[in-house]
Amino acid sequence: MAELKTFKGGIHPPYNKELASGKAIKAAPIPSEVVIHLQQHIGAPCEPLVKEGDRVELGQKIGEAQAFVSAPVHASVSGTVKAITEVPNFTGAKVKSVIITPDPEQPEFQKRTGKDLDALTAEEVREIAKEAGLVGMGGAAFPTHVKITPPKDKPIDIVIINACECEPFLTCDHRLLLERTDDLIAGARLLKTAVGAGKVIFGVEANKMDAVDALRSRASSYPDVEVEVLEVKYPEGAEKMLIFALTGRKVPPGKLPSEVGCLVQNVGTAVALYEAAAWGKPLYERVVTVTGPGVREPANLLARIGTPISVLLEACGGLVGNPVKLIMGGPMTGWAQKDASAPVVKGTSGVVVLTSDVVDLGEESECVRCGKCVEVCPMFLSPNFIVQSVKRGQWDKAEMWGALDCFECGCCSFECPAYIPHVQYVRKAKAEIAALKKK
Repeated sequence: MAELKTFKGGIHPPYNKELASGKAIKAAPIPSEVVIHLQQHIGAPCEPLVKEGDRVELGQKIGEAQAFVSAPVHASVSGTVKAITEVPNFTGAKVKSVIITPDPEQPEFQKRTGKDLDALTAEEVREIAKEAGLVGMGGAAFPTHVKITPPKDKPIDIVIINACECEPFLTCDHRLLLERTDDLIAGARLLKTAVGAGKVIFGVEANKMDAVDALRSRASSYPDVEVEVLEVKYPEGAEKMLIFALTGRKVPPGKLPSEVGCLVQNVGTAVALYEAAAWGKPLYERVVTVTGPGVREPANLLARIGTPISVLLEACGGLVGNPVKLIMGGPMTGWAQKDASAPVVKGTSGVVVLTSDVVDLGEESECVRCGKCVEVCPMFLSPNFIVQSVKRGQWDKAEMWGALDCFECGCCSFECPAYIPHVQYVRKAKAEIAALKKK
């Protein structure tokens, strides 16, 4: 086999995909109540369109913002609004949320079929994405309609579908690649329509060759669709790394992929766009991988937005072993949870439970100047100097060393023999720099 495409830097953590990669997607239980945050996207929060005591129907829009950079939210169940109040999200921040008590019997979503997807205009695709509340479902949750509205002076010629799923443990995208192949390709071609690109490239890591075969088989009749196999390496699926691996184009620091004529979208987002365009279905559910050595029966669950992760864990047989860490998302970029009450949001790709035998809870010590963090950084930053600047409260120097260019992949923290949590220091730097610029 020819040398696989990749980027410079990165790491090879234990991937542990085998726990759930063979588990077909199945529906998660409907919880006794759903908690739907009115901000589960980058941008302006939504304001509620309903009030306590109101009756809502499955798929009904219940929150909207007037700002361009935002995304509406929809009811994930039919039922009654129990309350509108502030509830902690997976980061611990309190956000205004709509709490709904579901009806005992839930309706099937009524698909509106018959639309000719090939006849849709770019503007129509953008409006569909906006009304359906689509966001990036790989974790960043950037509103899709904004992303597919590039500046007029920066034309897009390539749409890249991130099918790498390089984060350890997670397999929800892998299952979509296998089980929703045709819908995924249709969604990718809608993205191409939206930005006026000439082709679509699927980037798939080499540990998913069954998905590569499925894509190539179904895409063979589309001359504008290509499937490329990439080296298995973390973070292969990060936007700038993926663009370089597939096209050789380098996105300049502080710039977006549109700067080099590319649009990158996640597998889940492409499938959701197909569902919105073909069926009129808003984004009220998503596939979540529930996995890890602390989960009795790992699975890929189609969960309603607002479902507490405790319900998902129970659906997988509960916990086993000696669980010591519960993570919303993947182990590299996810957020550790103090309990299992946080609800699923649009960007929730996984719930991972780690046990004491796989978690090294070493205490932070002084930097030993080994340079490993610099060696593995895919952005060619100096994480050690960013940390040093933060410890000294030198926010201008933290910015100079590239804190704002860091996308928090966690490679530095993973490799650090001194257990320095570089990502936490970077997040602090970003917050302080932002606060200073506001002044």
